[in-house]
Amino acid sequence: MRDLLRTNDMVLVSAVVALLDGAGIRHMVLDQNMSVLEGSLGVLPRRILVADEYEHNARRIMQDAGLGKELRPDDY
Repeated sequence: MRDLLRTNDMVLVSAVVALLDGAGIRHMVLDQNMSVLEGSLGVLPRRILVADEYEHNARRIMQDAGLGKELRPDDY
């Protein structure tokens, strides 16, 4: 699994999830319940992960949608 995005912006998370769903790219959103458990909404960034074989397509889709600056570096 590759980490595409980390953000506290739930609108951005929703937009990326919609893009990936629309393209049929399976993904996971992690840490979405942690901040509620800790008592501080929005403290921990949400992470969107995709399988290695979908990473290139997911990155291209996000760049085409104007969200390229939100992507995590692909060389980590």
